[in-house]
Amino acid sequence: MREYSVPVLVDVPASAGLADTVFRRAEQEPGTVVMRRQAGDGWPVVTASEFRDQVVEVARGLIAAGVGHGDRVALMSRTRYEWTLVDYAIWSVGAVTVPIYETSSAEQVGWILSDSAVRAAFVELDVHEETVREAAPELEAVWRLDGSLDPGDVSASDVDDRRAQVGSSDLATIVYTSGTTGRPKGCRVTHDNLLFTALNVLRGPLEPLFTIKEPSALLFLPLAHILARIIQVALVEAGAIIAHTPNMKNVAPDLQAVRPTFLLGVPRVFEKVYNSAEQKAITGGKGKIFAQAVDTAVAWSRASGGAPLGLRLRHKVFDLLVYGKIRAATGGRLSAAVSGGGALGERLGHFFRGAGIEVFEGYGLTETTGPTTVNMPYANKIGTVGKPLPGVSVRIAEDGEILAKGRNVFPGYWKNDEATAEVLDADGWFRTGDLGELDADGYLRITGRMKEILVTAAGKNVAPGPLEDALRAHPLISQAMVVGDGRPFVAALITLDPEALPAAAAEARTDPAVLAQVQEAVDRANQHVSKAEQIKKFAILDGDITEDSGHLTPTLKVKRNVVMRDFAKEIDALYDSK
Repeated sequence: MREYSVPVLVDVPASAGLADTVFRRAEQEPGTVVMRRQAGDGWPVVTASEFRDQVVEVARGLIAAGVGHGDRVALMSRTRYEWTLVDYAIWSVGAVTVPIYETSSAEQVGWILSDSAVRAAFVELDVHEETVREAAPELEAVWRLDGSLDPGDVSASDVDDRRAQVGSSDLATIVYTSGTTGRPKGCRVTHDNLLFTALNVLRGPLEPLFTIKEPSALLFLPLAHILARIIQVALVEAGAIIAHTPNMKNVAPDLQAVRPTFLLGVPRVFEKVYNSAEQKAITGGKGKIFAQAVDTAVAWSRASGGAPLGLRLRHKVFDLLVYGKIRAATGGRLSAAVSGGGALGERLGHFFRGAGIEVFEGYGLTETTGPTTVNMPYANKIGTVGKPLPGVSVRIAEDGEILAKGRNVFPGYWKNDEATAEVLDADGWFRTGDLGELDADGYLRITGRMKEILVTAAGKNVAPGPLEDALRAHPLISQAMVVGDGRPFVAALITLDPEALPAAAAEARTDPAVLAQVQEAVDRANQHVSKAEQIKKFAILDGDITEDSGHLTPTLKVKRNVVMRDFAKEIDALYDSK
């Protein structure tokens, strides 16, 4: 199949704005719990009216500070309650949120602030404030999330007046994403992009997940990422209870405290849950039992309700011994999760479904406001990334590239018409840069990536080019290739320049002095990127890679697929935890 479309389920009127639901719910259901805000060891609730009032308070301060309709306001913070609060306050006054990863380097922060021409910025920590002030000393204001803005003589009715001026075609956020050049490009995302995507997800693929009693979710992925952002909007629109946690290390105890019904993660999160359970079983002398439980869960899932009696009995036993404990570790109410940002893997998908936690994989990019396709309850085809969302069409081009069209597709890059023209054609089809195939039922399967962007297991996009260029600038280094696609961290394969070495490269690759110099080159390269993009380990190959060896093109570009194939053992060794 070359193309598949799903009809629209929910339209978005031209007058709609993202903040409208916050105010409407506060008016109609003031006492309804919409958030749980972490405070010490407790999680006190926030009602619809309380959240609305806090949004208004921040919005008044923004207006008093001179933030106008369409002005850009940066937001640099970990995932926390105030992130969502400030986001909706910015939208309430018709301004535009420019999120910045809290791990971003000063160079990246400087580019984003300069390119988007922000008026002011919200920051969470001292280090964030120092980075922002250093990167953009000309900023009009830098506010702390735990502080307050002077509302002056601005009233709540002034906020209502500003909110009434917001339309669905207005810009809501500029999300910067890595490009092949390494310099982030700003994706213009409108109120319509976010609302249309969220509402059609809620009425379509994921509706059963939010029609249960007291749906709730724990957000821990960075809200600077479009995937977490669209889930934030969907949760607000669904009336689900939202809790936030800023530290991934606290996810396990926070799950116990919040007891969510829904979870958003990237493959690495689910891998960690699995690995932790497996390691705990092995340490406790129950490794064989766990292995049998895994095989049973996978077989149960693959049977799709048609399991023979013996398998049903084994599944019931392991549900008591293993699966129930895994569910209890997530709070006991979790039955479904969404995974994006990379491939989960069929075996892991089947394991979680067999254990009673169904993980729905989806696919999309920042330019498509997150999801383009997603699997759904009662129609989860593990190994695929699901069908197109309602109102979205997916086409496979002649060269195998995945194309997408719909109101989830962004209008273009910020101040970069040339880059926009490269990915959006006159008919609105967006070139994803990924390769895929559609099966007879319209399910999409990702088969490869046309662009040279790595996506780690944690869902972080990494442009290898700038890192490789920085490494190759060192006199000892001949070639460098950054790896990490689908892996837990970024690493590099490095070759030494034989002409720059006093001894043969094969001997020099283990020389402590040479290793120290290469490490210095890696450290310098890492200064230009965020922590998540930094090279954690490297391997120096035996000999150089050249055109004659078949690893370089005539223009001396590295043939990544060939290097990946020929040096698979060396790459695997970088990720060997033993």
